[in-house]
Amino acid sequence: MNKKTLKDLNVEGKRVLVRCDFNVPMDENQNITDDNRITSSLPTIKYLIDHNAKVILMSHLGRPKGEPKKEFSLEPVAKRLSELLDKKVIFVQDDMVVSDKVKKSIDNLENGHVTLLENTRFRKEETKNGEEFAKDLASLADIFVNDAFGTSHRAHASNVGVSSQLPSAVGFLVEKEISIMGKALEEPERPFVAILGGAKVSDKIGVIENLLGKVDSIVIGGGMAYTFLKAQGYEVGQSLLETDKIDLAKGLLTKANEKNVKLLLPVDVVVAKEFKNDTEFKTVKIDSIPQDMQGLDIGEESIKLFTEEIKNAKTVVWNGPAGVFEMENFSKGTYAIAKAMAESSGTTIVGGGDSASAVEKAGYKDKITHVSTGGGASLELLEGKVLPGIDAISDK
Repeated sequence: MNKKTLKDLNVEGKRVLVRCDFNVPMDENQNITDDNRITSSLPTIKYLIDHNAKVILMSHLGRPKGEPKKEFSLEPVAKRLSELLDKKVIFVQDDMVVSDKVKKSIDNLENGHVTLLENTRFRKEETKNGEEFAKDLASLADIFVNDAFGTSHRAHASNVGVSSQLPSAVGFLVEKEISIMGKALEEPERPFVAILGGAKVSDKIGVIENLLGKVDSIVIGGGMAYTFLKAQGYEVGQSLLETDKIDLAKGLLTKANEKNVKLLLPVDVVVAKEFKNDTEFKTVKIDSIPQDMQGLDIGEESIKLFTEEIKNAKTVVWNGPAGVFEMENFSKGTYAIAKAMAESSGTTIVGGGDSASAVEKAGYKDKITHVSTGGGASLELLEGKVLPGIDAISDK
């Protein structure tokens, strides 16, 4: 990795501004329901505390659309962080995020102490990467560290804007994300298998095209499988179908064939009368999907086929569920993939989003080599795109 990392900097006594991803889910009483993103940022924060830096943390939360809204305040995050660090995190509540009051508070910050700014999206310039706001943020610190992998695919004031104003580096979380994903894509141990699911082919076109040049096989499940099945001439009933993408799917099947990449599709599917859990459902072979039913999961035979493929792999990357796993009756396929990955002896990578929450729900998170903290960002890495939030960091 050619970007500066935390250890390349001397942070002693310096004011270090860290962009974290504290965009955590909360209930209506603002209790944090999952603090995974907060715990993921602890190694960077603890390192800075241990090395006597003055630590200034910032993040966005939700979509307040550029104006202060109480329910999107980061105050609950400051509380949770204080508990996790066993150290008071000073929360500077200010709707402007940066103001004279905030600057004064940071002037009084001691070495090894931590402060958290208010939600960066309370300012509408944040998502537009406004230069004024970036300068305001930069004025608080001597050094900038990007440890928010989850927002690195967006060019905002608090990641890209700030890094043009200050010496910068990536934090431990971002470093881990790029090195694991990067190595898997650039020098994978083979066989290298990619499992792609989710609703639409259109969301994954770039990923499939990029991976066709890198993997040994691609396994396709989820709603997007039906467009491929249709491209092979099967009738898909009421299943999700992107009619305008059938030709594209045909083209991808041909390309896979030319490149000697095995492209695996379901051989049987679980079909249902309606899109809800308590509806009539059954498993059918793909050549006999009833006209009045829709496919909502992969069937037992497909699970065997896919599991076998994962078992034989040395590197597996997974992005997107195999079915509508939020509904118990249609979650078997997704959980079976999570289980196969947990039992694999190879390098297993789960690319954030729904796949990550499936692995978590199934209790397999600790058995996976790497579960990404950023769905959108890891998807863009799989597409071979450059992430602006990381690109903007100083080179070594």
